Amino acid sequence: MNIHEHQAKKILKDYGAPVSKGVVILSPEDVKDQVKKLDEKTYVLKAQIHAGGRGKAGGVKLIKNLKELESEAKMMFGKTLVTHQTGPQGKQVKRIYIEDASNISKELYLSCLVDRESSKIAFISSTEGGMDIEQVASKNPEKIKTTKVELKSNIQQEDIEKIIEPYNFDKYQKKEAENLIQVLYKILIEKDANLIEINPLVITESKKLLCLDAKMNFDDNSIFRRPDILELRDLNEEEPAEIEASKYDLAYIKLSGSIGCMVNGAGLAMATMDIIKLYGEEPANFLDVGGGASKEKVAAAFKLILSDKNVKGILINIFGGIMRCDVLAQGVVDAAKESNLKVPLVVRLAGTNFKEGKHILEKSGLKILSALDLNDAAKKIVEAIK
Repeated sequence: MNIHEHQAKKILKDYGAPVSKGVVILSPEDVKDQVKKLDEKTYVLKAQIHAGGRGKAGGVKLIKNLKELESEAKMMFGKTLVTHQTGPQGKQVKRIYIEDASNISKELYLSCLVDRESSKIAFISSTEGGMDIEQVASKNPEKIKTTKVELKSNIQQEDIEKIIEPYNFDKYQKKEAENLIQVLYKILIEKDANLIEINPLVITESKKLLCLDAKMNFDDNSIFRRPDILELRDLNEEEPAEIEASKYDLAYIKLSGSIGCMVNGAGLAMATMDIIKLYGEEPANFLDVGGGASKEKVAAAFKLILSDKNVKGILINIFGGIMRCDVLAQGVVDAAKESNLKVPLVVRLAGTNFKEGKHILEKSGLKILSALDLNDAAKKIVEAIK
């Protein structure tokens, strides 16, 4: 789960990290009253969306007086920002963040994340912070240092020294950096975060460190035990279909292709999407219905796929273990009849009660193509939508 910059900064501040003073604005009419809480007379106006690249898209502005601030804020509300992370459809700005402007001497980069490959916490540090960190990563990877640390109750001093080594801090900045890294580590562990990114981490003209921008992502699987984090969820920033999927505990991610997929098991789902691409088409979604899905859950998943106007055909690939093929088949038949199915449907069933499942599909009266295996299923659905 992602949260907004202003929410991430509130968490950082609560843990003792240095952040600029700021106020969140939910309506243009609130600007005049809210900015009275700030100290400076020069402001930074920031669109709050769940995507990077806001600065290049016109979502971050330096404002030098209140009149201009009110005008710019009014124009920013409702604006659609298109960045390299939003896709061509962009994201609409429904809240903004105004903070005191800072006198910046140097921009740095610092992040920490769960590294699943090594089962460690990876800290990434670079002297090249700011909007172009992706370009630095691709063109000058030697300017980015990765330090992997063992998961313990506290981060070790020797690891901290490795992380901050590229920055060449003076002794006062080094102390600030040590505290910041301890804060990031603590938040990552205590709040079940997957990623915390400070970009840029700046050195001000007064030689102090300041978290000028912040991004946090949290583990969806542990969010049930973090009600304080769940409260920060902004449904306006999520795909409506993905919100609907979460109501039924379905693992669903919308993609840009034309073949809808329903599969049980994440690994099998990935393999199904791969073979669709192998035959020259693109999957419209990732959808894992899980191991013990009811027919109601299967029906909800089927309707979810059909809600995507880009879907030209559906491939269902089920290997029944805990998931019974007859339950899956009945859910599909019920949903297809209710939705007045008009696109080709290919089903591959194997495992528990697959014969009963095939019988239900055959007797349904629906035009359903049966497949012998995954290769056959992918070939049939690609041919069917041509």
